[in-house]
Amino acid sequence: MDHKLFIYLFLNFIVLFLCAKISYQLRLVDIPNKRKIHSKPTAFTGGIAISIILLITLQAVNIFDKSLGLILSFSFLISIVGLIDDKFHLNIGGKLSLQIFPIIYLIVFENLSLIHIGDYNYFKLTLGSFAIPFTLFSVLFLINAFNYFDGMDGTLGFTTISVLTILMFLVKDQNFNLFLTIIIVPIIFFLFFNFSIFKLPKLFLGDNGSLLLGFIISFVLIYLASQKFVHPILLAWSVVVFVYEFLSVNLIRLKNDQNPFKAGQDHLHHLLFKKTNSAFITNSFIFFINISFFTLGYFSFLKINALCSLILFILFFIVFFIFRYKFSKKI
Repeated sequence: MDHKLFIYLFLNFIVLFLCAKISYQLRLVDIPNKRKIHSKPTAFTGGIAISIILLITLQAVNIFDKSLGLILSFSFLISIVGLIDDKFHLNIGGKLSLQIFPIIYLIVFENLSLIHIGDYNYFKLTLGSFAIPFTLFSVLFLINAFNYFDGMDGTLGFTTISVLTILMFLVKDQNFNLFLTIIIVPIIFFLFFNFSIFKLPKLFLGDNGSLLLGFIISFVLIYLASQKFVHPILLAWSVVVFVYEFLSVNLIRLKNDQNPFKAGQDHLHHLLFKKTNSAFITNSFIFFINISFFTLGYFSFLKINALCSLILFILFFIVFFIFRYKFSKKI
């Protein structure tokens, strides 16, 4: 094994291990309650550990693009916001207000914004003066959609890996794929701690992790769209399960006169786990859903056109929502 690769892999392990150990010493732990699956206090600093790994790696590896480097740098600030929320349980207003500052900086001062959302053969969806507010809304939407998937061991980690794998498939660029690999590797290492494999100290992503991953993926998608590397509808397909589930949960809650911002066990992974009683089957199924939807969207784009892919994206959401609503009533 190349010594640089060995050092990098050891870095991933040691940072996660130390973060877990220090977190238990400092009582930075998630306390079980009636709405949570785990039964023991568990360290919630997985996101901080991953962000530290990314920052160190950023210094050691020459990231070929300034914007991608800034995304990783500012992701650390977002993970700090998440850590504050994990520790002090901020209300929705406080959490959003702290998230907005690094997001606004990248959108306004680094021009990481969506100018348009695709050419669809017969028309082009140009945002014009709505570019900045639309981009801000999109980032906040996706960050919080990622947060919805952090309720069971492995779910957010595996589903994020599915997104990164899709992006590797879409972008045939060695340097960009190295960038994505830099993100995937610490997530894989984290999963060993998340499942306590080899009796490693158990570690959760926490809000610091879910906000971190949602932030990184959001701005990577914006980067690819703004640089015209990938058509926006294909980027939307890459995170399709996050979009569909976030919309479905909130629509179902509104229909049932429930607070859409209140935490609960009505998410897809909770419902599937109640049916399967297996984290592996649940996570594999959600991973498969995201890859399968993307495959359908990709081939409709490739074999027909972008407009067909956009129409299917909307139609499949309606189908997903109907099945999701019926499934939630049965559980």
